[in-house]
Amino acid sequence: MKTELEKCLAGEPFNGGDPELAAMALNAKRLTKQLNETDPGDRAARLAILRRMLGRIGRNVHVDIDFHCEYGKHILIGDRVIINMNCTFVDNNIIEIGNNVLIASNVQIYTATHFTRYAERTLPDTGLDDDEFCVTYAKPVKICDGAWLGGGVVVLPGVTIGHNSVIGAGSVVTRSVPDNCVAVGNPCRVIKTIDNGE
Repeated sequence: MKTELEKCLAGEPFNGGDPELAAMALNAKRLTKQLNETDPGDRAARLAILRRMLGRIGRNVHVDIDFHCEYGKHILIGDRVIINMNCTFVDNNIIEIGNNVLIASNVQIYTATHFTRYAERTLPDTGLDDDEFCVTYAKPVKICDGAWLGGGVVVLPGVTIGHNSVIGAGSVVTRSVPDNCVAVGNPCRVIKTIDNGE
């Protein structure tokens, strides 16, 4: 029988109130609080916290102030990555960020979602104040090498942003974006391809 964490990572409905998941989330919140209270100029201290919080962090990674995440351990970051201020990564499932990626301020990446039908997304009321009352499932997100996400971009569950692609500021990415293109809007659409000499 699968644990709630295994269900979560398999994209199946899971109980977010499960003790293992709740402990992961609490640990991530404590570490993000430490990170966000650490002097932005103290790169060594911030990196030490990030190494404890994230599943993987490569070399020359800069995570700016006011960063937030769900579990932390499901965030995998490559080399030479900038995550600008006030970004939120809801990493119930894996968020994989490649090398040479730029993520602007106020970007939100979501892996968690719920069913649209009320009866499917809501559990019966147990009468307890701390019971889990919604059904959640999560799909991984991948940001490939060389991508650039503009300010305020929202990336939804299950999306892949292709190699070297650019997502315009304020876009809501509901579907995967291919390599070497510019995509903008809500919902985000490809408006041109980029000749990256490949």
